[in-house]
Amino acid sequence: MPLSLNVVTPERTLLQREDIARITAPATEGQITILARHAALMTSLDMGELTIVTPEGVIDMVVFGGFLQVSDDQVSVLADAAERWDEIDEDRAEAARQRAEERLGGPRDAAEALDLLRAQAALRRSLLRLRVRRRRRGAGVPAES
Repeated sequence: MPLSLNVVTPERTLLQREDIARITAPATEGQITILARHAALMTSLDMGELTIVTPEGVIDMVVFGGFLQVSDDQVSVLADAAERWDEIDEDRAEAARQRAEERLGGPRDAAEALDLLRAQAALRRSLLRLRVRRRRRGAGVPAES
């Protein structure tokens, strides 16, 4: 019996399918994989890659926090923010990476501590987007529906 999956953010539903073979998600305690007949589970999500295996292939997304719940082969991902790999603007993510690295490279004092944390988070988000987008683009994989 396949898994049913809903991936939603506060703004929209990214995916709703009932033929999922496997889901790999970035839980805050480490990466987890969900298969059919998985035990009931509720976990928080970290920033990372969400990989969904369907009969047609793989759907890659990036998620930026949230929660994942499993119950009776029904999986719900309630993400703070998420993007499908084919929605990632590579030029924008690259520009964000460069800005973050520039902010991280300069001298620091106490007043710049908050900016440093923001730059680190921005760098992590942009590198994640670039990794997912470039891997999928490089594989010549068409966008999934």
